[in-house]
Amino acid sequence: MTVVKAREVVDVVTDRVTFTVAAKQELSTPDGWVPAVDGGGCMLAWTHTKKLCRERLTIRPGYEFGYFVGATCADGTVGKNCLSLVVDEEDFAARYAECLTKATGLLAQLEPVTRPSGYLKRDVPGFRVRVVSSYLANAMRQHVGGDAHHMDGYIDGDGFRHKKWDGRTVVSSNVPFLEELAGIIGARFTPRPKRSASALVVTDRWKARSTFHPEYHPLEPDESTWVEVRDVRLRRAEGAKPFTLYSYRLDPHPGFLVSGHLARQPW
Repeated sequence: MTVVKAREVVDVVTDRVTFTVAAKQELSTPDGWVPAVDGGGCMLAWTHTKKLCRERLTIRPGYEFGYFVGATCADGTVGKNCLSLVVDEEDFAARYAECLTKATGLLAQLEPVTRPSGYLKRDVPGFRVRVVSSYLANAMRQHVGGDAHHMDGYIDGDGFRHKKWDGRTVVSSNVPFLEELAGIIGARFTPRPKRSASALVVTDRWKARSTFHPEYHPLEPDESTWVEVRDVRLRRAEGAKPFTLYSYRLDPHPGFLVSGHLARQPW
């Protein structure tokens, strides 16, 4: 850590907060490191500092993670720091809890609940699985494009398995979703005209068609983003007392956070 005295500083006003640094303090932008005094209109790398202190999960890819994501999209809810699934079938809830635990390591348990039924005009019994984890909630929003409340995602939630032949049917009013899924599994799909929902038949032999090409994506959520600099205000010390400025370095990394904004020592 180094300490210096300065007669001038700048107040940098971003979308998140106003912070004070040396005029030549370097800040991280998409185009590289820029002195704070020249940062007006730039985008700065920013992260929520409290999120850096939270527990991080080891998310395991595979069937269980895919089941958990799909079932959450179909019948779950993603909150600010929690996820929950409320369904009628106990077996469905138990399978979801098992897959969530295997994929994330979080202990998920079933809880009997009741919820109102608009069709029956009374409360009906069901089962809820709920876990609290802002890290997992952020990861889930990242995987489904930011909104897990309006997604179609899994046969157990949006379809059913046939009893007399080896296959399933997915029912959804989200035609683009069904079209994309049909392309992945090599199935023919024709939307139903003038109906609220269409159906896609998924045979258990879809893997033999060799139309599925696996893709690899990072499972950990991005914990940083970009914020815009709204204003840069030069401020001079009044009287004989100068400003006291501090700078940090953790070898071999020159970067540190100022109110969540990435900065570094000038070279």
